[in-house]
Amino acid sequence: MTAATHSTLFPQVPETADAVLDGLDPEQREVARALSGPVCVLAGAGTGKTRAITHRIAYGVRAGILQPASVLAVTFTNRAAGEMRGRLRELGAGGVQARTFHSAALRQLQFFWPKAVGGDMPRLLDRKIQLVADAAARCRIRLDRNELRDVTGEIEWAKVTQTVPADYPAAVAKSVRDAPRDPAEISQIYALYEQLKRDRSVIDFEDVLLLTVGILQDRHDIAEQIRRQYQHFVVDEYQDVSPLQQRLLDLWLGDRDNLCVVGDASQTIYSFTGATPDHLLNFRNRHPNATVVKLVRDYRSTPQVVHLANGLLSQARGRAAEHRLELISQRDPGPEPAYTEYADEPAEAEGTARRIRDLIAAGVPAGEIAVLYRINAQSEVYEQALADAGVPYQLRGAERFFERQEVREAGIALRGAARAGGNDSLLDDAEDLPSQVRAVLSTKGWTTKPPSGSGAVRDRWESLAALVRLAEDFARAKSGATLSDLVAELDERAAAQHAPTVQGVTLASLHAAKGLEWDAVFLVGLTEGMMPITYAKTDEQVEEERRLLYVGVTRARLHLSLSWALSRAPGGRASRRPTRFLKGLRPGSGSLGSATVAGAGGIERGITAGRRKPRGPVLCRVCGATLTEAGAMKLMRCEDCPSDMDEGLYERLRDWRAEQAKELAQPAYCVFTDKTLMAIAERVPTTDGELSSISGVGIRKLDRFGADVLAICAGGEGRTGEDEVS
Repeated sequence: MTAATHSTLFPQVPETADAVLDGLDPEQREVARALSGPVCVLAGAGTGKTRAITHRIAYGVRAGILQPASVLAVTFTNRAAGEMRGRLRELGAGGVQARTFHSAALRQLQFFWPKAVGGDMPRLLDRKIQLVADAAARCRIRLDRNELRDVTGEIEWAKVTQTVPADYPAAVAKSVRDAPRDPAEISQIYALYEQLKRDRSVIDFEDVLLLTVGILQDRHDIAEQIRRQYQHFVVDEYQDVSPLQQRLLDLWLGDRDNLCVVGDASQTIYSFTGATPDHLLNFRNRHPNATVVKLVRDYRSTPQVVHLANGLLSQARGRAAEHRLELISQRDPGPEPAYTEYADEPAEAEGTARRIRDLIAAGVPAGEIAVLYRINAQSEVYEQALADAGVPYQLRGAERFFERQEVREAGIALRGAARAGGNDSLLDDAEDLPSQVRAVLSTKGWTTKPPSGSGAVRDRWESLAALVRLAEDFARAKSGATLSDLVAELDERAAAQHAPTVQGVTLASLHAAKGLEWDAVFLVGLTEGMMPITYAKTDEQVEEERRLLYVGVTRARLHLSLSWALSRAPGGRASRRPTRFLKGLRPGSGSLGSATVAGAGGIERGITAGRRKPRGPVLCRVCGATLTEAGAMKLMRCEDCPSDMDEGLYERLRDWRAEQAKELAQPAYCVFTDKTLMAIAERVPTTDGELSSISGVGIRKLDRFGADVLAICAGGEGRTGEDEVS
């Protein structure tokens, strides 16, 4: 492949087995060559663990040591399994099974059910929460929406820890677990939930593992059939294995030991789901002759980011901390982590949005920036702030790319156009592959400019735009590629769940960010009560919170920002304190010794560094209540208080905004959000000062749009975007 056609999306397949090892560091190469017996890879964040294990499998396949169909690689998410399949395909090792524990077990259960049990397999529940609600109702226990979700989580935890309903109260007490309801009540709901499943002939995802374990324990002939097929096992993220998953893995293995596990005890953050690092930490006890390799060369993060990550773990306690890995950055030096203190949460969100806007202006792609928080409820104020700043964003946790309706419809349209070829008039003026794709997708909603807003229409456009970008990359990498070639590539990617990137700043919880990375990461809301979270009471729970922050820090490649707010709402009492985990690591917080603090970035005070000034409590102008929600503070009234909005003015402002967005080739929310327009139409400002007092109208927007808005409020017409540009 020549330099002109090379693309990291479509790399060249290595020509030989030895070529698979090219580019691996000594420790990764040791992993790749360890193809027999038990192997334990202790891999720190950013050290290339997926690269090491996929090259290990590919090397074994290409060298003729491993048969592709005899290898089963398991991990914990469909995304990770898809990435693994994609990498193996690129290395010439197609045919290797890379699946989640659940999908591998489900496949076996579906195949062996007629032989082991007979008849049709029960239907698999997509969501168990409605059945839990039915069980609670029959027990005459009333649960609100949040309690229902929490009780469902408790049932899932009980099942993966192999706890039956009668034993649940004792198991909760032993684990020092905070149950969302009386354990006796949850035990009752759990028991009736299991009965309802039997009555309705359905099973849940935990049953998939339990039933597979039961069949393999009871039917030795079936267990031996599976063991004959799978001779070699690889388990990624081994620190997250639950007791039930370990039991299934033991049954797959039988008395063999061709097992390679990869993990990092310092990244154990899912114990609330039943995950435990004990299996990783005890691996060498169970397998005394195991090959153990440590990966500590960090290729992801700069020395400054790695320095902070190592500092966090240096304060850790407990068994996982005893096995922590000291990372060594392999990258050139970068900027110091930034620490910023704000007066209140809206100020923190606005300050974060400004910094993100500056990074994008400096050339950092929006898709390479993330805002990470402890709980999903923190996202709203950042969504609003980013929208006000004109920054596109996406929420982490949507359905998988190739399962989205618009992507499926686009695939059907592209396949039809490929079959029609020159007979499709839609392609008459399309000279190359990207223009053909743009022509086809224009019938499905793709346009050269993104639509306004941040809802479903924008989400659909972003999906189609990602397909357009993929077609452009494919055409550059594969000279002379046709529409049929692209359709085949999309089919392979769909099968591997290898999705292209949708551009936009990522908003995600720290848990959802596991396994991902960005050029710039903003860790926000780092106060006591949120990090560690209030309900982390035991030493073990607090240490897991520390590991969660460590995971957040190690998501950053280059830019890292850590911030906190002293109060929740503007004018509130400044009673919050920054997280204890940064004590001795951030300037002015004590010292852990010169080696830890040296070179630390300075703390910037958001009150004086930004444009916000301290202000008193925000009161509803209708009923006088104190406002705390961002949307209500923008309107200066409770959401359910009557509005005195001038409907005609609001519509004129919307029409003006649409013209501005069109002329400036930006989404409408980049001009002003709907809430900001509502606030303007309710308060009808007559001066710059009155307009700037409305949340969402900052100095930049006041300078750019203020004259127009005031003119419209006075009954005139605003300038068009074209007039402003000229």
